Amino acid sequence: MEIFDYFEKTEGRGILATADEKGTVNVAVYSRPHFINEKILAFIMADRLTHKNLLGNPSAAYLFMENGPGYKGKRLYLKWIGEEKNSPLIERLRRKKDFRGKSSTGARYLVYFRVEKVLPLISNK
Repeated sequence: MEIFDYFEKTEGRGILATADEKGTVNVAVYSRPHFINEKILAFIMADRLTHKNLLGNPSAAYLFMENGPGYKGKRLYLKWIGEEKNSPLIERLRRKKDFRGKSSTGARYLVYFRVEKVLPLISNK
């Protein structure tokens, strides 16, 4: 199964890890990525710590754990390649209006990443 199809068909939870220019790590819960093609994906972000970290350090990692028994999923190693502020594409991509049940306020960014490497959640290596 191609990575695009995997994320379209697989339910689960994701964690996006970033670090600032000094190496201080942040992790945040994120939904499944929006794939533009097999090598480019995007996340919708507010102007919070994860977004701020990417301005100083373009590397990130996304861990996705499938719903269900056992430990199945993917680890994606990513490189920030650009963003769009308040892009109209954000509304077309959004799966939910807001996970807190209220309307969103403030700037929203569609942040693009190049997929550098994909590994299973648990590797034998």
